[in-house]
Amino acid sequence: MKQYPEYIADTRVPVPTPEHIVEDGKVHFGTFDAPFKDLNLLDADKPCGKRMPDCMKRGRLTEWEAFEVYMDEGALISAVYKIGMICFSIFVWYDKAEDKIYSWRNIAPKKKVKVASQLVDDYCYCKTKHSEYRINNDFLNGKADAKGYTKGKNGEFSIEMQFERVSPLANGVMPLAKNKDGSFRNALYSEKDFFKATGCITLNGKAYTTNERSVGIIDDHKGYYPFHAHYDWLTAMGRIDIDGEDSLFAFNLTRNQSVDQDHYNENVIWLKGESYPMPPVTFEHKNGKKKADEWHVRDEHGKVDITFKIKKVFYMPIHALVIDCYYALPFGYISGYVTDTNGKRYTVDGMLGIGEDKTTRM
Repeated sequence: MKQYPEYIADTRVPVPTPEHIVEDGKVHFGTFDAPFKDLNLLDADKPCGKRMPDCMKRGRLTEWEAFEVYMDEGALISAVYKIGMICFSIFVWYDKAEDKIYSWRNIAPKKKVKVASQLVDDYCYCKTKHSEYRINNDFLNGKADAKGYTKGKNGEFSIEMQFERVSPLANGVMPLAKNKDGSFRNALYSEKDFFKATGCITLNGKAYTTNERSVGIIDDHKGYYPFHAHYDWLTAMGRIDIDGEDSLFAFNLTRNQSVDQDHYNENVIWLKGESYPMPPVTFEHKNGKKKADEWHVRDEHGKVDITFKIKKVFYMPIHALVIDCYYALPFGYISGYVTDTNGKRYTVDGMLGIGEDKTTRM
């Protein structure tokens, strides 16, 4: 086992992954070194507390798989979602030269949407009258691919992309609440992987083809959120100068409602063939939540200090029945640094960043 500084808890060190995420009704919390073969969160015993009947478990489980691509010309966030009874796919493309966001959301009936049950050999799928999207997962071999199209008021968009893993995965299961006896509940599973991207994106007839700098991340997510929930997220990926070499690099920083951020968080640095856990961080939104034009992301150990200057924001509010969601997806440029567990500092000035600011009531 690797030796980490004192500010990295033992629970942040990857251990062998159990066959099932839930066994005998109990969730395995921690950090794991391979994909789960069985993400059976519906087998959890009273995952949202004793007051919630078992018949409500499926409706309370939020699931999505996001497929993110960075290219010279821009960045894509795409995903297939199931939030209670609401099912949809999204494509959000930020064009650097135009400083413009193109977006499509495709709401579909439940029977037309599938979120992968696991990443070993399952797939995501969403089909509507004007769109179709499929994400294939082959994570034991470090591969995935996506193919789809959509059209709407922003025109026509299509993607055909292959991913090959660059770094060790980041696979964590976090508690979002505690029972009176101190045991954990409201489990949140999140696996994130860094990939080399190969393929093509086409926007309104203009094709963007990948090159040696093109990379991507897959974010797989399943969880039982509390009635009121919030998280902030920031990521960046690409190539930076490391010791005079142009090197692949990415990071993920999140502040969610984990009840023990020191022991359970999803903050990570990726390099080619390496990954490093990071300590908990806090997000400060300058000029308020809905008018924020700048974020500051820091930790208490001096290992993370990033300024995120926002250029454009995609908003996707959801108001349906018992679900109320504020969702902002900002694109912009970052400066500052992150530090690995060996003490090496990586300057990230000028990288394109993507964030999320999400608040839900459901």
